[in-house]
Amino acid sequence: MREEYEFDEANIKGELIPMGEVMDNIDKISKDKQVVIHCRSGKRSATVIGALESQHGFTNLYNLKGGILAYIDEIGL
Repeated sequence: MREEYEFDEANIKGELIPMGEVMDNIDKISKDKQVVIHCRSGKRSATVIGALESQHGFTNLYNLKGGILAYIDEIGL
């Protein structure tokens, strides 16, 4: 759920789908395995997960707590 400039700052090799394009790219999100959705701070990804669960029946989505900022802080990038 990150924008391209955020993706360039810290890329963890995930699929880049900006928030405004998620609903047009549902087919890129697996329903068969666990999927971690992340954004810069965790707020946008939580919103998107809620929408995907309620509107498209996803049950396998997890939010990266604190987003990429917390991830960077944890691993020391």
